[in-house]
Amino acid sequence: MKRIHLLCVCILACGQIFAQTVRITGKVLDINTKDPIPGATVRIDGTHFGSLTDSTGKFTCHVRKGNFALEVSWIGYNKLVKSFTAQDTAVLIELTPSVQALQEVTVVGYATQRKSVSYSNVQIRGIAMAPAASEKRMSGGGYIPSASRDEFGAIKENRYRFTKQQPLSTFSSDVDKASFSLVRNMLNLGNIPVKDAVRVEELINYFEYDYPQPAGDAPVAIHADMAQCPWNPAHQLVRIGIQGRKIPTDNLPASNLVFLIDVSGSMSGANRLPLVKQAFRLLVKQLRPQDRVSIVVYAGAAGLSLPSTTGNNKDAILSAIDRLEAGGSTAGGAGIQLAYATAKEHYIRGGNNRVILATDGDFNVGISDVGELERLIEKEREGNVYLSVLGFGMGNYKDNRLETLADKGNGNYAYIDNFDEARRTFSTEFGGTLFTIAKDVKLQVEFNPAKVQAYRLIGYENRLLENEDFNDDRKDAGEMGSGHSVTALYELVPPGVKLDGPDVDPLKYQVTEAPVTRSDEVLTVKVRYKRPDGGSSRLLAHALKGSPVSIGASPESFRLAVAAAQFGMLLRKSEYAGKSSYTEALALLSGLKGADAEGYRGQLVQMIKQAMALEDIARKD
Repeated sequence: MKRIHLLCVCILACGQIFAQTVRITGKVLDINTKDPIPGATVRIDGTHFGSLTDSTGKFTCHVRKGNFALEVSWIGYNKLVKSFTAQDTAVLIELTPSVQALQEVTVVGYATQRKSVSYSNVQIRGIAMAPAASEKRMSGGGYIPSASRDEFGAIKENRYRFTKQQPLSTFSSDVDKASFSLVRNMLNLGNIPVKDAVRVEELINYFEYDYPQPAGDAPVAIHADMAQCPWNPAHQLVRIGIQGRKIPTDNLPASNLVFLIDVSGSMSGANRLPLVKQAFRLLVKQLRPQDRVSIVVYAGAAGLSLPSTTGNNKDAILSAIDRLEAGGSTAGGAGIQLAYATAKEHYIRGGNNRVILATDGDFNVGISDVGELERLIEKEREGNVYLSVLGFGMGNYKDNRLETLADKGNGNYAYIDNFDEARRTFSTEFGGTLFTIAKDVKLQVEFNPAKVQAYRLIGYENRLLENEDFNDDRKDAGEMGSGHSVTALYELVPPGVKLDGPDVDPLKYQVTEAPVTRSDEVLTVKVRYKRPDGGSSRLLAHALKGSPVSIGASPESFRLAVAAAQFGMLLRKSEYAGKSSYTEALALLSGLKGADAEGYRGQLVQMIKQAMALEDIARKD
């Protein structure tokens, strides 16, 4: 009886709230041309509630009965706050173009794109409607801004470490692959990739290496092998692979997903929101009846576009995706807050609870400070709601921000440059993208000074950990999904081989010649991981013995990893590239006979050839 009474009270309260609101419709036009303005943000003044105009400039929203005011904004126009009486249920709003904004014009493709000019801490943002003479034409009818505002975090390459001084190397796992598709996109646009867009470990980890599946009940297994270094034959290369268990889709836990989609004006290009829709449509096709999806969108404000809906109601989910249109500024912080609140409201105990953010990373309204966003996401991950990030677009892309958010959110980060990459992320690798099998995965390698004089970790610069972090379960690290693998390469300098470059003076007060334990082990790999819902880590260890084989006699998967690493070092103009060359990388790939069903290895070949041609052109210019 108490439950029935409570239900009646709730129904009565909802009815009273609904009875206090009225539905209004309206249209937003340009005051001069009388043309409709699609994508304008219409907000009930003094609240976070509102709507976006559709392709004909129309909108619908609910306001409290009585007099009300609407705040209307769109890039390139002056913001307008207009009051209405209780009798106004069909309204007309006309916006005046901003002279300042129209002076800041530039174009990308056949869609509008924002341009930013900085004055101290102030940014003036505008809209463009026609091609600028200074823009570069790209294949397919688009343009690349002559002064890109893409942002990438600076990378300072790992240097050699002397084993007797620093025998331990510790870092976090990384299954992200965004750098590979970023590099591919830049090459396809006819540009030599930005140096800091090239994260060598992500080029290596773009490929599958067919490591053996874990035995026993551990979710991950360790693999290690060794070969001669092709760019410095006096050195050796060690490959360390961590393989995650692949769980059949039918056996994966239920998912509670929140699609958090940026529908601001910067997402209007063909390679932005339209591609986002295609990507999420692919994911929806994979859903099972036990899975649930909500859709949160954000532009000038954040809103719930689709309440939590079961996976067997795909038509409703797909229809909600199809209705999305771009327009307005970017309240990313508010969107993230609403997405997490929605995920917690429908939390599935023992399930996969995840927010999937799709954006170009340009947060400029509300919580936009990276540090504040990081703290918000770190707090939310403690409740086992993870954040995965999908990046789209170029010209105003914030790679550094998106990579950090995914890292802090216990999720993975991908850059979607075309439909095929969307298919790989949400169809081919469905389980690995969404379902975590191990979290806080850390690696620590101890080198034997009798076998290794010095070593260098290739890549993973932004994943390095302090040695004491390895045993500290409070220290966050990377996650691994179903079937995911992590591959790392170390370049080793054997004892007696002269190491080029500056050395360190002998120590005055320390014993520099510590006794060495004789062993045929080259190194020991240790891995710590936690179960997805666990708080205490578990330890695995594996020792590598033996001598290196020639690079030609190494496994094909080893040569593939080495070719990817060589390509990355050449793009970065690495001081450690030695005798590396694009020709050498192509030679390594040409000898591979294994299957390439998805054509990813073939893509790497084409990317190397594109880089060779572009650098040849640059030299001649």
